[in-house]
Amino acid sequence: MTDQLVGAIEAGGTKFVCALGTGPTDVRAEVRFPTTSPDETLASVGDFFRSEQLRHGAMSALGIGSFGPVDVRRDSPTWGFITSTPKPGWAGIDFAARLRRELGVPVGFDTDVNAAALGEWRWGAGRGLHSVVYVTVGTGIGGGGVVNGQPLNGLMHPEMGHVPVVRDPEVDPFPGTCPYHGDCLEGMASGQAMVERWGVPAEDLPSDHPAWQLEADYLASGMSTVILVLSPERLVVGGGVMQAPQLMPLVQERLRQRLGGYLQLPEILDGLDRYLVPPVLGHRAGILGAMVLAARALGGVSG
Repeated sequence: MTDQLVGAIEAGGTKFVCALGTGPTDVRAEVRFPTTSPDETLASVGDFFRSEQLRHGAMSALGIGSFGPVDVRRDSPTWGFITSTPKPGWAGIDFAARLRRELGVPVGFDTDVNAAALGEWRWGAGRGLHSVVYVTVGTGIGGGGVVNGQPLNGLMHPEMGHVPVVRDPEVDPFPGTCPYHGDCLEGMASGQAMVERWGVPAEDLPSDHPAWQLEADYLASGMSTVILVLSPERLVVGGGVMQAPQLMPLVQERLRQRLGGYLQLPEILDGLDRYLVPPVLGHRAGILGAMVLAARALGGVSG
């Protein structure tokens, strides 16, 4: 990657994680704090990096993996902005450029899930591969990807949490929680959807509860779309909901059924437990991926 000291931010809707280091074996300082108002939160970010640079030396660049939606187009006048987020007070915030001005370093900027995909591609489950997709199943659902070492972006960044899923209203009358689409993947299978459907958080449901079979069905429906459209060499699935140990095997089995033998590939037919996998970096994927974004902001860094 780089031997230069860089800053990293994993900006979530509920908490920020900030770190200073060079990679997974050299994280010299790290802090977590709640996401409150933009002014208060970004003041805490600035205070952390200024104080830690006094202890550890000057950082060369900053990488930000942010909750969204965000503008990731470098030629856009609103590059680095958080755009139409429902997070109160954060829509229209000039996130990246504000910190670039305040801290005086180059800034790399992308979504939190694209950053996590970069982290897993560089050091984790996607290491050595040309393409990897990372999906997080937590309070919400999001997905990011890396193709030939570059984050997957186009007109905007991927919004994999909002792909349609197969739902039979007679079997499952729950309408979904997404305010835009109702019964998209996030609306049916996010942690928030599980709370609203079952009345308790996912972690409080017993392992034999019917919720898990239904959850696996919806996740497999969404994952099959991702696989058929993007054809990644590996699909990494993390997030709080996936911490339930019974869920990953259920999703793998449902995914095999959903694909129906159409993809005659050994990775799918014989190795699905090695194809659809948890993140090797665990909860550190996003913050370490932000370090990759920072290193790339220096120029000429490919891996």
